[in-house]
Amino acid sequence: MRTGFALILLITLALLGYVAWRVWHLLPLPLWGRWLAVLVILLLTALAVTSVMGVWDTMPLWMGSAAYNIGNTWLIVFFYLALFFLAVDVVTLIPGIPRAWLGGSWRATALLALSIAGLLLYGNLNYNSKERRTIELTTDKPKLAHEKKLVLVSDLHLGYHNRHDEVVRWVEMINAENPDLVLIAGDIIDGRIRPLDEENDAEAMRAIKAPVVACLGNHEYITGLDKSLDFLNRAGITVLRDSVMTVDGLSIIGRDDLSNRDRKELKALMNDVPADNYTILLDHQPANLPAAEKAGVDFQFSGHTHRGQIWPMSLFTDWLYECSHGEHQRGETRYYVSSGMGLWGGKYRIGTTSEYVVATLHSSDKSAKKGQ
Repeated sequence: MRTGFALILLITLALLGYVAWRVWHLLPLPLWGRWLAVLVILLLTALAVTSVMGVWDTMPLWMGSAAYNIGNTWLIVFFYLALFFLAVDVVTLIPGIPRAWLGGSWRATALLALSIAGLLLYGNLNYNSKERRTIELTTDKPKLAHEKKLVLVSDLHLGYHNRHDEVVRWVEMINAENPDLVLIAGDIIDGRIRPLDEENDAEAMRAIKAPVVACLGNHEYITGLDKSLDFLNRAGITVLRDSVMTVDGLSIIGRDDLSNRDRKELKALMNDVPADNYTILLDHQPANLPAAEKAGVDFQFSGHTHRGQIWPMSLFTDWLYECSHGEHQRGETRYYVSSGMGLWGGKYRIGTTSEYVVATLHSSDKSAKKGQ
């Protein structure tokens, strides 16, 4: 793991140097102006790094929030600058394609700046527009007492960027569905507990009118397990850590996150599930979908991937996971992997969506006939 982290760090530093070098040559400024641009790049990068390290926790909340949002917005800009410059350098390898327009050009600078600004505006508007997905779940298992309406959400990432007003809006959206049960597939907290406590987000979450059940995500571990569990308890959320909860013929299995290397095997958890119950598995990371099929789970709900958040990272998550977003099926087991209600980092969705899922669970015609 350390080797992988070191490699990612080296690649990131190399790309940072490459982008700074390219910006240096692009800007039609005197020497001092180019040095100033490089200094701004370094400061923005430092802002992004320090904002997730807790350095700003002792500052006023608005300063910590500004540092997080500005720093992480820069990371998106940096990503697209690197893609742009790399693409141009590859294209200009073709004989006859000029490179001169990338050197000291106000026109190229303005065009690139406007393009990225437009992309960020679209991405932010797209992030703030939450998609309502619907799915229908049917079962012939006789113990399901009555039809249930479920709201499924994941990856809220409450913190310096997804602030109190956003939490209140999301709770209102959930309550508007009048669900019987709300299920959350982890990463409720982004990484710092301070903004949640200072704005009393726990009380805001308690305004959800239906019972709330959740599993943990990797960001609950990043935040600190004790702090996370304390917040979730104050928020009125029932946390299932390698445990099972049964209500009216519905069994909900909550797996601990993969961050816990000693988490129980799913097969062992299924021993606590009555055979005639409909089973829903909450597992934050959709890393091993065949396990649910082999264990006989009826439906698995996961998150974690964000489907890459921005294009073309969605291509990477599509390659990495058997299902990185949406509905999926293996045998008799159905799955839904959510791109998340929120996200970490900059509040931009480019080529992906933020969403919540409304699921209706009811008995099939076959089950109804059995009961007659």
